[in-house]
Amino acid sequence: MGVNSSSGGRGRRRYDSPLRDQQARQTRQTIVTAATRLFVVHGYAATSLADIATDAAVARPTVFAAFGSKAALLREVVDRALAGDDEPVPVAERPWFRPVREGQTPQAVLHAYAEVCRIIGGRAAEIFEVVRRAADEGPETADLWETMQRNRRAGASMVVDRIEALDPGPHGRDRDRAVDVVWMFNDPSHYQSLVRTRGWSEREYTVWIADQMHHALGLDAPRPAGCAVRNEDDS
Repeated sequence: MGVNSSSGGRGRRRYDSPLRDQQARQTRQTIVTAATRLFVVHGYAATSLADIATDAAVARPTVFAAFGSKAALLREVVDRALAGDDEPVPVAERPWFRPVREGQTPQAVLHAYAEVCRIIGGRAAEIFEVVRRAADEGPETADLWETMQRNRRAGASMVVDRIEALDPGPHGRDRDRAVDVVWMFNDPSHYQSLVRTRGWSEREYTVWIADQMHHALGLDAPRPAGCAVRNEDDS
């Protein structure tokens, strides 16, 4: 039968088109890529939806239909930069975060988390700076910036809780202070400054972040030889 009999012949069959869904997803990805590029180069305030539409080679109503507003598009840009794709999987459940949750020593947890900081810094350091500068543009961008700070602190809390579960020993750690320490070092601006501006290698950055967290948390963390400080042999 051409019509669902339970509709009494009055309804229309709904067609699901995987191709159409794929095309819509590709269009969204193209728009997000264009927005990311323009936000980084020109800043949030100086970039319009029309600019993004032109760069993405789509009509402006297409951008509006896909995201609703420039602030909502910025939020999508941030989510994509943090996760690396548009799959609805939280960062803490990503395979590259798993070693943090599964580390068997505090040192292993912090070295794994330093690697997470490297991954996120490489993807999102520039867009973090875009949002920081845009936070004064209005309540939506201010709320996004505050959300990003809370999420960074939530990540730091997970790390500290894992360390405490493994090593509740007499290190004299205050939990809130420990979370503050990890939160400070997981800021992607460190990646931007050391790797992008000063030319550190990603390995040097990762080892330095892990080393600093170890020492700041009062853990015994011998520094791997030749890795924490850049020298002439690395150039």
